Amino acid sequence: MERVDGHPLSDEELQALDAYWRAANYLSVGQIYLLANPLLKEPLRPEHVKPRLLGHWGTTPGLNLVYVHLNRAIRQRELSMMSVIGPGHGGPAIVANTWLEGSWTATYPNTTQDEPGMARLFKQFSFPGGIPSHVAPEVPGSINEGGELGYSLSHAYGAAADNPDLVVACVVGDGEAETGPLATSWHSNKFLNPRRDGAVLPILHLNGYKIANPALLARIGDDELTALLRGVGHEPYLVEGSDPVEVHQAMAAAVDKCLDRIREIQVEARVEGEPVTRPAWPMIVLRTPKGWTGPRTVDGEPVEDTWRSHQVPLSGVRTNEDHLRQLEDWLRSYHPEELFDENGTPVESLLALAPRPSLRMGSSPHANGGLLTRNLELPEPAEYAVPVKAPGAEDGEPTKVFGQYLRDAFRLNEKHRNLRLVGPDETESNRLGAVYDVTGKAWVAGRRDTDLHLDPDGRVLEMLSEHTCQGWLEGYLLTGRHGVFSSYEAFVHIVDSMVNQHAKWLKTVNRLDWRRPIPSLNYLLTSHVWRQDHNGFSHQDPGFIDHVVNKKAEVVRVYLPPDTNTLLSTMDHCLRTRNYVNVVVAGKQPQPNWLDWEAAALHCARGIGVWDFAGNDEGDPDVVMACAGDVPTLETLAAVDLLREHLPDLRVRVVNVVDLMRLQDSTEHPHGLPDPEFDALFTTDKPVIFAYHGYPWLIHRLTYRRRNHENLHVRGYIEEGTTTTPFDMVVLNNLDRYHLAMDVIDRVPALRTKAVSVRQWLADQRVRHRVHTTRYGEDLPEVRNWRWGRPS
Repeated sequence: MERVDGHPLSDEELQALDAYWRAANYLSVGQIYLLANPLLKEPLRPEHVKPRLLGHWGTTPGLNLVYVHLNRAIRQRELSMMSVIGPGHGGPAIVANTWLEGSWTATYPNTTQDEPGMARLFKQFSFPGGIPSHVAPEVPGSINEGGELGYSLSHAYGAAADNPDLVVACVVGDGEAETGPLATSWHSNKFLNPRRDGAVLPILHLNGYKIANPALLARIGDDELTALLRGVGHEPYLVEGSDPVEVHQAMAAAVDKCLDRIREIQVEARVEGEPVTRPAWPMIVLRTPKGWTGPRTVDGEPVEDTWRSHQVPLSGVRTNEDHLRQLEDWLRSYHPEELFDENGTPVESLLALAPRPSLRMGSSPHANGGLLTRNLELPEPAEYAVPVKAPGAEDGEPTKVFGQYLRDAFRLNEKHRNLRLVGPDETESNRLGAVYDVTGKAWVAGRRDTDLHLDPDGRVLEMLSEHTCQGWLEGYLLTGRHGVFSSYEAFVHIVDSMVNQHAKWLKTVNRLDWRRPIPSLNYLLTSHVWRQDHNGFSHQDPGFIDHVVNKKAEVVRVYLPPDTNTLLSTMDHCLRTRNYVNVVVAGKQPQPNWLDWEAAALHCARGIGVWDFAGNDEGDPDVVMACAGDVPTLETLAAVDLLREHLPDLRVRVVNVVDLMRLQDSTEHPHGLPDPEFDALFTTDKPVIFAYHGYPWLIHRLTYRRRNHENLHVRGYIEEGTTTTPFDMVVLNNLDRYHLAMDVIDRVPALRTKAVSVRQWLADQRVRHRVHTTRYGEDLPEVRNWRWGRPS
């Protein structure tokens, strides 16, 4: 790759940048170590040092160097830029730089730019009641949770999408570059439209080591690394060295060269009438020593430029006089007396190097996306509602109808370009193809005549990497825009850890007044467990719900709409919400339409309710038949139909659940039902047969405190699956109509002896089903052709 050796800086500029870098390094070391004496006005003593030393030094000086040089470019070019920091625990660097530029004090006024403010800045870092050691939500200017590696580059591309004047500088750590999510996200440049989108400037920071091992990309050699980076569509420029003077000059030249090239690309792409082509986007490879400018040796062992500098190079400062002396020498090597005045305020020459307030990366409104969020202009969902002459009389395709609603949402928001649909190659499969009437699939790679819907301006992002899709959408939402992630239910598990981090981010920002609410992360999970009979066991897993429910109640919502109109109402609601993770599970295959629009909207508003058309309890049921999910609802109503036919005197109440969190106690979740309301629905002493979409134990977990829990019997997915027929899937898991009816007989005391023959007939039907299915390869005619309310 091209090694950058230019010298664009005058001696005065070089000295100023180096001073700023030294100041950032000093502030970073101070955060890791110091509890008091922030300006070293007296010799360092053990009580000046924190009792627990936490933080990561190794990556920090490189991050400080990057930030200083980006600031230079912002000032000179009046550039709109934000930074995304991939080396997760480089928190000291970004905190130091945002304090130096004034963004930290603007956000936290008590952390003033003086000695008392510096002392507070140091104490808060990795300290009880303070801030974490990584680039967390508390850090102004951040959108990337640095506690887990791999997501920085996809976040950066999500932030750049539809922001044509924004440059997102993304520092990729060499350890982070080994993760699967980061490896796939290099290909995001095939989806970036230089005409409509902003630009991403990746900076691969190679300092050679992870916690205790060498980093792969730092050891493969320049030829192989160059081939790799060019192979994923970048033109890399190498900045390398350990002499600060030479590295400053080379870094300044590299940043200038990359930003000039980005501007050239955008100017060429924005010529009216010219086709959009994919350029080789520039990037920087920055190779500097790990733990640069820190202690070279400690206790006779090499530290700088080794893995030993990864965290806290001097760990025994409070008890080891030699370590304490080395720490003081280290801090004084930055010459703080030249950088801060007697009051602890950065000297005027440093303050002059910060961009003006509106352009500071720590103050970027894009990194506090709620400031820029514009409400979606959404169509009226009632206009897409399917007519329902009688419950269950006709089938609908829920996601297909929602696709028409989403199509028109794209149309209404085209001028704002603030809505995206992401997913791993499944938009058509998930029956959302109506969106292609108004937009295409974003694509700037090669095209053929046989391709369909590929368009550089497309609003749909598809790549067969759930990680990258998730990262794109998170970056898009965190910068204030809206979106939906559509996925096969079983494979959304691939992003389990990513949704963990996003939920933690939302939980944290809920207590930060300065962070404005952002649009919710909306999952539409379809091709679900009960309709993956053709793909088999590998595609059958409803456990993402369980995973999400583990997160804080204030940020998670789970919806199981049973038909077309309830899905429309649910998705319309989710697209209007803020700061939630909304999980919606709905089938794409034809299934009964139960509720007309008015009834569906009311039912979704309640989240749970009695279906009077299906029951006959007259206020005093013998049994409650509950259901959550489209297939469990179908099987429950079919079971009720069987009970009506064979046991007409039995009083049955049917309760359907759309909002799963309504089952939880109101003290545990904002959507939870108070005990009196729950008892009114489910009674306090009658058997409850609950047919649930996912793993049955989740329902027990949500309701364990309820008065009637001992009478609750749940059927759901019990990890039985294969390639088979739709009805055989529910039979394998004992969720079928015959088994549900048998459960009623087993649990209503008056029926145990009275309905023996009925129970035997129900059991025989399951045997008949098995024989018929294995012989003919399809379900029994009475199952396939069943309709609610139609004589069997």
